Amino acid sequence: MKKIALNLITSIIIAGLFSLLLYLNPTSLTRFNNNFIDSFFSFRGEVKASHDIAIIDIDEKSLKALGQWPWSRDKVAKIVKNLTDAKMGILGFDMVFAEKDRTSTNINHDKILSEVLKTSPAILGFVFNFENNSTNNLPPVQNAIFSQSGLNENNNFMIEAKGYTTNIQTLQQSAYSSGSFNMIPDSDGVVRYVPLVFSYGGSIYPSLTLEMLRAMLGVQIVNINYDQNGIENIKIGEITIPTDRYGRVFVNYTGSKKRYTYISALDIYNNTFKKSDIAGKILLLGTSASGLLDLRSTPFSSTFPGVEIHANVLDNIINQNFISTPSYTLGENMILIFIITLFLVFALDYLSATWASIFSLLFLVALYCGLYYEMFEKGILLNFLYLFLSSIFTIFYMFYKKLFVESKQKDLIKQKFAQKVSPAVVDELLKDDLDLSAKEGEVTIFFSDIRSFTTISEKFESASKLLVYLNSYLSFMSEIILNHKGTIDKYIGDAIMAYWNAPIKQDSHADLCVKSAIKQIEALKELNKTITPPIAIGIGIHTGVATIGEVGSQNRSDYTIIGDSVNLASRLEGLTKAYKTQIIISEDTKKKLKHSYKIRELDRVAVKGKDKSVVIYEVLGVGEFNENDKNIQKKYQTALTFYKNADFKEAKELFEKLSEQTGEFLYSMYHDRCEKLISKNIKDFDGVNRFDTK
Repeated sequence: MKKIALNLITSIIIAGLFSLLLYLNPTSLTRFNNNFIDSFFSFRGEVKASHDIAIIDIDEKSLKALGQWPWSRDKVAKIVKNLTDAKMGILGFDMVFAEKDRTSTNINHDKILSEVLKTSPAILGFVFNFENNSTNNLPPVQNAIFSQSGLNENNNFMIEAKGYTTNIQTLQQSAYSSGSFNMIPDSDGVVRYVPLVFSYGGSIYPSLTLEMLRAMLGVQIVNINYDQNGIENIKIGEITIPTDRYGRVFVNYTGSKKRYTYISALDIYNNTFKKSDIAGKILLLGTSASGLLDLRSTPFSSTFPGVEIHANVLDNIINQNFISTPSYTLGENMILIFIITLFLVFALDYLSATWASIFSLLFLVALYCGLYYEMFEKGILLNFLYLFLSSIFTIFYMFYKKLFVESKQKDLIKQKFAQKVSPAVVDELLKDDLDLSAKEGEVTIFFSDIRSFTTISEKFESASKLLVYLNSYLSFMSEIILNHKGTIDKYIGDAIMAYWNAPIKQDSHADLCVKSAIKQIEALKELNKTITPPIAIGIGIHTGVATIGEVGSQNRSDYTIIGDSVNLASRLEGLTKAYKTQIIISEDTKKKLKHSYKIRELDRVAVKGKDKSVVIYEVLGVGEFNENDKNIQKKYQTALTFYKNADFKEAKELFEKLSEQTGEFLYSMYHDRCEKLISKNIKDFDGVNRFDTK
C-alpha cells in the first residue's frame, strides 16, 4: 500500500507540474512544440494538392525576358487581360502597387492596368504595418460586411494593425476588392498560422485568401464567432473555418514547394499557355524567384514561396481540410498528462530495467503515433510538448537520471562538429572542456551562393542528377573551407555559410577566411572543367561580433552564430550581384587582414534593413598589383575621390576613360551613376549607395 501511495503522489506531482506549465504555456517553450508540429508534417509527407488552384509565377525566366521587377504596369495589365480572356475564375495579387508607375511617359500605364482590372475578377493585395503607423494611399478597399457574435472586452484578440501600405487610388477604385497578404511567422521564423482578419481604425479587414473566397461564393456577410477564449471560427456562406483566438488559420500544408500548378508569367504574357489550365481556376499572382525576397520558412522548406502559402490556405478552406485547436483541448491535454503519468509510473515501477527500456521506447512511439492520428485524422492540434515532456520526465525519474545522463562532453563535441570542422580542429576541441553555451565573440563570417541556380536547375532532367551536380560543388568548396580551419555552419540550398574564430580562437581568422574565398574562386575554374553547366559564385565576408553557441530545441539543436554581423555578411554576398564581383569584404574585415592582397574599394553602402553605412571592398587575389594594374587603381582612386567630393563631372570623365581602357563593369557603373547625379543636380551628397533589396 505504501508503494502504491508513493507512486500516486509521484504521479500527481509530475502531472501537476506539467499541467501548470501547460496552463502558463511560456513563450520560451513554444518553439519546442512547433518542432513537434513540423516533425509530424515530415512524417506524414506530401498529400494531394487541389488542381483548381494555380500560381502565375513571376519566375527567373519571366524576369530575364521582361526585365527586373517591378515591371511597367502595362505588362501586368497584359497578363491580367490574357488571364481574363482565358476565363479564369478569380485572381489574387500577392503584391501591392504602392506607387505610381515611374515608367509611364506619354502613355499612362497605371490607367491601362486600371481599365483591365475593371473587367477582371481580381482581388488586389495590400500590407498592414504592425510596427509603425505609417500609411501611404487611401485605406484598403473591401466589400465585406463583418458580423461579430459573442464579442466582449475580455475575448477580443484580433490582430490590430498600426498602419498600411495600399495600392494607388487609380487601381484600388478599379479592382473589385482587396485583401491583406500579411504573414506573421512564429518566433522561429516558420509560417504555421495565417491571419484571416485584421483590425484597423475600428474596422475589420479580410486577408487576401478570405476575400477571394468571399468573392467566389458571392456573399457579402462574414460572421466572426467568439467564445470565452477569443475567436472560435469564421463563417462565410456555408463554410465554417475554425481559427485560433486571434483569427488565424493553421496551415495544413500539402507538402514541399511547387505542389500546385505553376505557370510562368512570361507564358501568360506571351499568350502561349493552355487555356484549360486557366479556365475557371483560382489563381494567385506571385513569385518564386529568390531575388524578389518572397521566400518563407515552412515545416517543409526554408525557401517556400509566400504565394504558395496562400494557395495552401485556400486549399484547406475550400476542401475543408482543417487542423484546429478548439477551446476544450486545454482540458483534454491536462487529462492526458495525468493519465499518461499515472500509467507510466506504475508500469515502469513493476518492470525490469530491460523491459522498462523497451516499454518506454514503444510507449513514446505509440504516443507520437496517437498524437499524429489526432492531428491529421481528427484535425485536432494538441499541445504535444507537455505530453512528451511529462512522459520523458516520468521515464527519467523512474530510471533515475544517472542512467540517462552518461554522454560525455567529448561525445557531444564529436557529434556537433564532426561535419562542421576538419578532424584536426576536432582533436583540438577534445583537448579542452568546450563551453557550448551562448556567448558573444568576434568572428569572420562567410557566405557564398551560386549565381542563377534556378536557371541551372531547370537544365537538369531529374532532381537526382541536380543533387549529384550540387553535391560535387558543395563537397569541393567545403573541403577548401575545412582546410583553412573554417567552421561550416550550414548549407542553405546552394549557399554555404561558414565562420572563423569559433569554436576555437584563431589569431588570423580574417586572413584564413579571405584566403579560403580566393582559393575557392581559383578551384572553381578547375571544377568547371569537369561539370556542366559551369558555376559562378558570389562571396560576402564580414568580421564582427556575434552570439556564438548552442541554438535550437531539446531534440534538435546546433552550434551556430547569430546576430547583425551574420545578416551583414549575407547582404554583402548579395551585393556581389549588383557590382558583378566575386568576393566582397567589409571595411572591418579589411582592417583585420595581416597579409597582402589585391584589394580595391568598391563603394560606401547602406544595405537593406540598416541605416549605418559601411565601406565595401573587392578582393581580386593574393599579393600586390602589377605596375599596369597599380596605375589603373591609382586613376580609379582619383576618380573615386572626385565622386566622394561630389565633383561628378571630373569623376565621370575619369570613369569613362577607365571603362574604355578596361571594359570593366565597375567603371561604367560609376560613369552612369555620375551622369544621373549630374542630371539630378544633387547638392547634399553623402556618398552612400542605399539598397532597398537584399
